[in-house]
Amino acid sequence: MPSFHFKGKTFLQNYHHAVKFHNLVTQKTKGLSKSPSLDDNLIIHGDNLKALKALLPTHAGKIKCIYIDPPYNTGNENWIYNDNVASPMIREWLGKVVARDDLTRHDKWACMMYPRLTLLRELLKDDGIIFISIDDNEFHHLRSMLDEIFGEDNFIADFLWKKKATSTNVKEASVSSLVDYTLVYGKSGNAKLLQRIRSKETREYPHKDKLGNYRLTIIEKKNAGSYARATMQFEILGKKPRAGKRWQIGEKKARGLEANGRFIIDGNVIKLKIYDFEDVDTYSSQPNLLDDHGSTDSAQSMLTEIFGEPEIFDNPKPIELIYHLISISSTKDDVILDSFAGSGTTGHAVLALNKEDDGNRQFILVECEDYADKITAERMRRVIKGIPNAADEALKSGLGGSFSFYELGEEINMEHLLECRKLPSFEDLSKYAFFTATGEKFNAKKLNEKTFHIGSSSTFEVFLIYSPDKKKLKEMALNLDFAERIHKQFPARQKLVFAPACFMEDYHLKEFNIRFAQLPFEIYRMAE
Repeated sequence: MPSFHFKGKTFLQNYHHAVKFHNLVTQKTKGLSKSPSLDDNLIIHGDNLKALKALLPTHAGKIKCIYIDPPYNTGNENWIYNDNVASPMIREWLGKVVARDDLTRHDKWACMMYPRLTLLRELLKDDGIIFISIDDNEFHHLRSMLDEIFGEDNFIADFLWKKKATSTNVKEASVSSLVDYTLVYGKSGNAKLLQRIRSKETREYPHKDKLGNYRLTIIEKKNAGSYARATMQFEILGKKPRAGKRWQIGEKKARGLEANGRFIIDGNVIKLKIYDFEDVDTYSSQPNLLDDHGSTDSAQSMLTEIFGEPEIFDNPKPIELIYHLISISSTKDDVILDSFAGSGTTGHAVLALNKEDDGNRQFILVECEDYADKITAERMRRVIKGIPNAADEALKSGLGGSFSFYELGEEINMEHLLECRKLPSFEDLSKYAFFTATGEKFNAKKLNEKTFHIGSSSTFEVFLIYSPDKKKLKEMALNLDFAERIHKQFPARQKLVFAPACFMEDYHLKEFNIRFAQLPFEIYRMAE
């Protein structure tokens, strides 16, 4: 398979492994949850690469739908490269605005996107789907990158969204772009978009006979190419299909329907009666042209309606677009992630969809800019509680729901643990140790700080003998009493115990089916 090359790729391919785990620190006054939790709807303020890494212990393999709207790299967006990669060349880029005349702007954009896409893939469920909006500036680079990270066999679609109705009135522009692209990939071959459904409940049955109410449908189909069927050119009620047409049903079935009076001649066509008691829902594939799913104008109008002032955010996406993408890729209990959250359209769309179908979808919004609170979270607060002057009745009364607001906190630094400074909380270190050792989701509800039990994986019962108290930590160790107690509790299970020291012989560890992992060095080794 062809690979995608860009300046800096050598340093970025595995950079996501080098990104430190960070604490997520709740900000109770900024959320709408009485008991903030990582199981709630989430808004996270901070660098999205670090935030994605911080989400791995609790959400790896759990996200069903990802939508992102990254910088298009037009040269007019004033985005800045900020990943402190261990490369002199890349460090030269830090903190500098990427302008249109920057000869390395495509390389910088690829370097920014590559590790984020890699982590986003890790967060997806096996049947999860990612949608990425983009325009002509980086479309071909993004497609190549996604083919490499997700696999070209997992490409699903390229949706064209009609973002405006009229051409740009600029003298210098010979062509005006009316569409943006949305590239769609699955994590695996199990990822499928939902087909369009036309429920029989929406159909009308205007006719009636002795059997009941019915509708009429033409049974002709074009008779060319792969649709051509010579055997379906027979007569029904003495009439053959029109020129270039054939019947949609075979002769044996047609004769039975004809004998039961199910066909009528309407003008010059044959129609079939379909009764309401026998009708079924019909399905069709999704069109990749999205020409009636909001616009840049409708998106701005929505923000003006919510905030009461115009132009508070540049280039927001319309709720109609994101609503559609979520609805064709998720079900009522799925988690939806947007790591370039911007004005919060994705969260709004999730709440609106839940309101409509009584769903329990959850959103995770990550935004690095300072407006994470004033715009992203504030939009959620307002649409949850209600917009008094909204035209839409559901939005006027409020969409309901809640969310927890988190800031990206300190990194979990094993050197600090060794030196007994800036010690992480028991829960934060548990989350990091459990996920790093097992690769499985950490569940804070299973945590028991008194017994040091931090969770069960498919292989281990995992324990962490630790305290963020410097004096206590220096006295902690895996000893025989502790080993006997946990072996009595889990006699048939293998135990993995993280501790600063071990006061047991190897034969005792084997006897009690315990694997000792010394802090902090063993976590380092497991993370490699």
